[in-house]
Amino acid sequence: MSPPAARLREDRSATIAMLRAMQIGWAMLRLGFDVVRWRGRAPQRIPERLGDTLVGLGTTFVKLGQGLSLRWDLLPPEYREALSRLHSDVPPFPEDAAIHTIEQAFGKPLGELFMSFDATPLAAASVAQIHAARLLDGRDVVVKVTRPGIHAQVQADLRLLRRAVRVVQWIYPSLKRQRPLELVDELSAFLHDEIDMRHEAQNMRRMASVIDPLPGITVPHVIEPLATREVLVQDRSYGSRIETVYGTPAAPALAAGLLDAYIHQLLVAGVFHADPHPGNLFVLDDGRLCLHDFGSIGVLDPASRLALGGLVEAIAANDAPTVLDTAIALEFFRVQVDRRPYEREVHMILSEMASRPLAQWSIAEAIWRVARIGQGADFRLPPHLLVLMRTLFLLENTLRTLAPDLDVLGALTARAPAIARTVNATRTRRQVAAQLMHAARQLPQLAADMLRQAQLGDGRLALSIFHRGLDSTQEAIARTGNRLALALVTLGLYMSASLLTLHGDGPQMFGHLPVLAVIAFVAAGVLSVRLIIGIGRSGHL
Repeated sequence: MSPPAARLREDRSATIAMLRAMQIGWAMLRLGFDVVRWRGRAPQRIPERLGDTLVGLGTTFVKLGQGLSLRWDLLPPEYREALSRLHSDVPPFPEDAAIHTIEQAFGKPLGELFMSFDATPLAAASVAQIHAARLLDGRDVVVKVTRPGIHAQVQADLRLLRRAVRVVQWIYPSLKRQRPLELVDELSAFLHDEIDMRHEAQNMRRMASVIDPLPGITVPHVIEPLATREVLVQDRSYGSRIETVYGTPAAPALAAGLLDAYIHQLLVAGVFHADPHPGNLFVLDDGRLCLHDFGSIGVLDPASRLALGGLVEAIAANDAPTVLDTAIALEFFRVQVDRRPYEREVHMILSEMASRPLAQWSIAEAIWRVARIGQGADFRLPPHLLVLMRTLFLLENTLRTLAPDLDVLGALTARAPAIARTVNATRTRRQVAAQLMHAARQLPQLAADMLRQAQLGDGRLALSIFHRGLDSTQEAIARTGNRLALALVTLGLYMSASLLTLHGDGPQMFGHLPVLAVIAFVAAGVLSVRLIIGIGRSGHL
């Protein structure tokens, strides 16, 4: 590319970026005006207005809003609900663009890939649209094609978003405590996964290995090797949305099957479909449930699965001490907590839940309220636990919509023995024996190391002590020491300046003030301002 052409392309990109920045800025300005206008008169309109603004800004902001809906630790329920419903009703892009993307992705003409291809999309969304097709071997499939230019648009929007956050942080330094740039990075990772068909294909493969052995439920499979960043080909599932069976005799059995499937995903496999709302559940012609949309899945390590199973069992048994133990194991709390007030809070939560009608008992709400005990404004949960909490709430809502009279607590209590066996099965005798054998093999080496240390230390063993949870205390002590030293230096400068004013010789200013005294007063004043600013930012005198 010649230098003038390259310069012209750069100028065009800069112009597009400027226009996009102006569009985003104007949309946010209008949103801010509406927030100020409605905050006192109609605050219930603000969440929907926020959702409308994000939809108007396009794919990037729709997906960021959906990612924010996962943040149960940051947003009130009405905002999470509004953001979780976000979707862009956008027209499909031209069929020529879809065909070009498919042929470019697989390096073959369309006729060598499919026996037939329906150019009219079945559905279109902000990220991709899907087309019906038939493979050369006669299998019916759907082809998911991302919108042209979406990756470049997302990259540009995220750059603008980071710059905007930096500017807002500079204007309002107190926002740094909420770590907004970390939140932008987290949402950016979520968004890049959502628009990458390879990521969705990987999730589908993992979920297929978990769901395929289960009765009454299935998932579509990836047609290998037809999965690239822009295009994904998968089985076509013929069925109807789950709403069509609401209120029918089949609904209770489907709800029970869905609950059993999630018990298996959460406690046995440790990999679970993270978006079980009704729009992603279909009922096939043979009566099985089919899960769709694998842009997001959750993963739990063995220790978390063990703790989650124990937590559900303890909540069902109204066992506050065990609830606290398992919540600590899930990292909702620090290991060092004052157990008595925490157990009292847990007992109050369980007692309040127990006073409700059985059909209104919510395991998800109980876990969330337990997780919030003793947490302040900076409360944050690890991302995998946020995905878990959102999945539990969506699952309960879907179960109750499917079978309004379903007693979730009763169903879990009836399954308690099976859950206990499942949880215990995650640590088989063979695994425990292997761990003990591994530890036994380590003992001779450990003893030899200790003897070597004793020899090097004149017969005295050297012990290293590690601590947890004292980092903040160390930082506070260090800041206090620095401020105390600064205060002493400032006091010394004031005293020196005063003495120089009374007895100082040498050059003078304003006819009677020694220059050295003025310098000392100025230095002391600067240090005083610095000390006041530091104390003010800490919020403590």
